[in-house]
Amino acid sequence: MAPIDPRARARLGYLLSKIASGAPAPASGSAAAAVVATSAALLQKVALRSQGRWNGAEDAHQRAEALRTRAEELIELDSLAYLAFVEAMRSSHDVEAARMKTIDVPLEIAAKADEVVLLARVLESKGNPNLRADAVAAAILARAAAKTANMLVEVNGPSGSARRRGARGSAGASGRAPARSRGNGPPTRRRTSRGAR
Repeated sequence: MAPIDPRARARLGYLLSKIASGAPAPASGSAAAAVVATSAALLQKVALRSQGRWNGAEDAHQRAEALRTRAEELIELDSLAYLAFVEAMRSSHDVEAARMKTIDVPLEIAAKADEVVLLARVLESKGNPNLRADAVAAAILARAAAKTANMLVEVNGPSGSARRRGARGSAGASGRAPARSRGNGPPTRRRTSRGAR
């Protein structure tokens, strides 16, 4: 058995500990982005192990790598967007612009997730058949991430804030309510839900 890379374990442990903490962020949006990154990483593996069997493997790997890299960036960007919104609410300065960022970031997370699903379908049909389960798993994970991100978009949008004024978010869109709190005071933290080789 290969030894566990302590650096990789530290990175994952850090992210999970931050998500599990009582801090406002990272939360469900960052978690969704992490799932997108994981899905894309699975597709990188499928593409790498499809080289020599399929001419499109190298291009597929590059696409998967680009998706993973951007998704990793979105983990942090979602957290920063929500924290900026909290600060804007407290200062009553540029609240609407900050709220829009809590929508824009999960929108991109959902878009990247959709791209992963499309690439997974290609790799499922044309990639190494021994890794078909990994391509299917990547699509399943990416769909779940897209559903979460879209939920957050809904919760953080004007209609969502009207329905959940002061709520943290339920199960969609970025895990926050843009108007997680449109009244006075900081937003609340309640959430209803945020292969063989």
